[in-house]
Amino acid sequence: MEYVIQLEDILKYYYVGTVVVKALRGITLDILTNEYVAIMGPSGSGKSTMMNILGCLDTPTKGRYMLNGSDVSSMDDNQLAEIRNKEIGFVFQTFNLLPRYTALENVMLPLIYAGIPKHDRIIRATEVLEEVGLGDRIEHRPNELSGGQRQRVAIARAMVNKPSIILADEPTGNLDSKTSLDIMRLLDTIHKLGNTVILVTHEEDIALHAKRIIRLMDGKVESDRVNENRIEVGA
Repeated sequence: MEYVIQLEDILKYYYVGTVVVKALRGITLDILTNEYVAIMGPSGSGKSTMMNILGCLDTPTKGRYMLNGSDVSSMDDNQLAEIRNKEIGFVFQTFNLLPRYTALENVMLPLIYAGIPKHDRIIRATEVLEEVGLGDRIEHRPNELSGGQRQRVAIARAMVNKPSIILADEPTGNLDSKTSLDIMRLLDTIHKLGNTVILVTHEEDIALHAKRIIRLMDGKVESDRVNENRIEVGA
């Protein structure tokens, strides 16, 4: 078995004046390569902090985080930025697309940071846009696309560097039910192609698409189980 993520006794404390907020209180868990995992929890459970740690947007106060064999727990900001661009593809609820850029230009951004030549950037970005069903929309800007199409552009951008993890934070939060199902179908396809997919969500029906559900409560793992009621929407 190969682990893409190994967390060992992760603690994260924040200081608000003289008050210590204990957001994560000793998280230990492993995620295998090509797992499909949902992380759930109510407001204040530590879910967002967990996502920030997994996405290398923040570092733990204490504990060890191994990502694809590299210890990222004590990396500096520049090292973390490099790891994020190489290893993690982010999908956010609000899409986070640049409004003046076309779909193609938005998807090419991670490749620019990775130092990929322009010709190769165009080829690779076009490929992933075709994979998510937007081959005929590559020159459209975000305001010319529907919400579902914008999320597909965001997913294509997340995939373009062939990362170790697709980290999706409430990926259907701004979408209607039909479009949400289309996005979950796409994430299911991405998982079947060999990608590790981690969903961070508070919606039970979205979490049920994952094969494993981790529930947080008060900064700790409340439960970690195989999802026996998985919704598989298929292609």
